[in-house]
Amino acid sequence: MSRILRACLILLAFLLLLRIDSSDGTSKNDQLPLRTERSSPWDLEISGDWQGQAPGTRRYLRREDLFALPQVSFTVKDDPNFDSPTAVRGIDLEALVRALAVDIDRSIIVAVCNDWYRAYYPRRYREIHKPVLALELNGKQPSDWAKRRDGFSMGPYLITHEHFVPTARILSQQEVAQIPWGVVRLEFWKEETLLASIKPHGPAAADPTVQSGYGVARQNCLRCHGPESEGPWKGKLSWEGIAFFASQSPKNFAAYVRDPQSQAKDAQMPGNPDFDYATLQALIAYFQTFQSAAKPSSIERRETSRVRNSSPF
Repeated sequence: MSRILRACLILLAFLLLLRIDSSDGTSKNDQLPLRTERSSPWDLEISGDWQGQAPGTRRYLRREDLFALPQVSFTVKDDPNFDSPTAVRGIDLEALVRALAVDIDRSIIVAVCNDWYRAYYPRRYREIHKPVLALELNGKQPSDWAKRRDGFSMGPYLITHEHFVPTARILSQQEVAQIPWGVVRLEFWKEETLLASIKPHGPAAADPTVQSGYGVARQNCLRCHGPESEGPWKGKLSWEGIAFFASQSPKNFAAYVRDPQSQAKDAQMPGNPDFDYATLQALIAYFQTFQSAAKPSSIERRETSRVRNSSPF
């Protein structure tokens, strides 16, 4: 056997070994050891549709794995999660996209929190705002991070920006910072796959008003609500329940979106007082495209009826 052929066979064997799971449940890729089991509450779960994995496959990164990636450091002064200027050390989300060999052009990152709140990071947002997964705050580990005003811990992870300036607007809906805390999982999806179930339905789908409402719902409503089949979600109503509400009682729906507590005193949803008439009508028009497909649960039907019957409008 020639020396060159022997060298090629050794190299091939080495490359094959890199793809075999090790005894500690670690699946190797170019940069990150993706583990098949959680080892502690501080592990970051990775899921979605990436690297040819079956959708929903779950892997885990330990904190030491994340610290092995390139770090960024800055002091943030305009994040409402913090009471004072805060020194942040962490990882640019785009670095994670590259490390996981995700399709950068079509990828959208979803940060899922321990209360099922979600934040969304399409490529455009990542390029402009450069969101960072925080590993340390003021030099402290997550277990030592200051609690929020409401008493909740902000760990194990949160996402912030060095400085956020809105760059987009849909009607009266101005772009808002995606700054979730209590992040336990990052999902990596192709954008067309993730949004397929909430695209407008029917013959009015291409209407400009409907498309505007779709944009508002995608940026706002999708953080707490979504299709029942893709839950659980933070919000009480599923996408189908919202569509039913908007179709059955558009006036109450508009009032609820602007000021939820005016319609239901126990409502937990924050209001949107800046939404003008055109924005609310676009949102209603969008959700009404789901009317024929909307199949809310009995609980959602009762909730819609309760709000409508108790409303002063």
